[in-house]
Amino acid sequence: MSPNDTTGRFSVLGTDLGIMWDNGKGQILTAFGDTFGFVLNPLCGFVGDWRSNVLLRSGDRNLSDGMSFDSAPEDRPGHAKQIIASQKISGVEVTTIPTTAISIGDTQYIDFMSVRSWGKPGEWVTNYAGLAFSNDNGENWTVDPLTVRPNVAGTFENFQMGAYFRDKDWIYEFGTPPGRAGDARLARFKPEDIRNIPKYEYWDGTTWVPGNPTAAKPVIPGPVSEMSVQWNAYLGKYLTLYTDAGNSIVMRTSATPTGPWSDPTVLVSRRDVPELYGAYIHPWSSGSDLYFLATTWSDYNVMLLRTQL
Repeated sequence: MSPNDTTGRFSVLGTDLGIMWDNGKGQILTAFGDTFGFVLNPLCGFVGDWRSNVLLRSGDRNLSDGMSFDSAPEDRPGHAKQIIASQKISGVEVTTIPTTAISIGDTQYIDFMSVRSWGKPGEWVTNYAGLAFSNDNGENWTVDPLTVRPNVAGTFENFQMGAYFRDKDWIYEFGTPPGRAGDARLARFKPEDIRNIPKYEYWDGTTWVPGNPTAAKPVIPGPVSEMSVQWNAYLGKYLTLYTDAGNSIVMRTSATPTGPWSDPTVLVSRRDVPELYGAYIHPWSSGSDLYFLATTWSDYNVMLLRTQL
């Protein structure tokens, strides 16, 4: 069982991903993907209580002994609620999975994907990507229909999964297609335009092109999946973590968002930790310590890892 006793406190026995962001009010919010509780299910025993996504909050700044969680949006005492609705119908919409998130002022934003169906390992089909927002620190979320980006050729097929990061003037978002085999492309927008998708600009390898996602050229060659990006003051560079073709977690660095990005360095090899995926940087990492969350499929659970830069 988890040292956080997430089963007893939030009915979270198994979950994955763990997209973290600073809420601007002294907490880290963490969005997880498909989540299961500890209930007697006649079809599969003591596993059930499926939610497509949940959110936990943390104020823990001492990560050297792990990451503690303080609270969660709940629909009843001791039960973390699903925050973004899903139909749970395979071939229609099987689930809705957060892929990146950010705070702007008093509002929290999650970029998520609507998954139509699962395929072979590392393959899935999405209906669209969209934005959900919350004005009450993640208690309640609203999907903005004007932010829906369909998975249709010639539109937003390469921006179905995201990774937000920011500088002084812009918010950037790396985008990848559904699955774990695509290249990473780059968009940017002003913070006030996060819900105004036509205002986004896309990097074509030379310049920023407004309003045309098909202009975006690969910035990091695939396979790239479930990535996170952060400016790292210790290195004086941007760094990104993601899972590569061999299911190892790798890191690249760059002086600018548009690159060139360094060759990948393996941080966690699949030989040491099999069935690994996801690599989400803790926003409060500092100095030479880089903390991040990753998931092991066999345990279907999330762990906090640390590496020395």
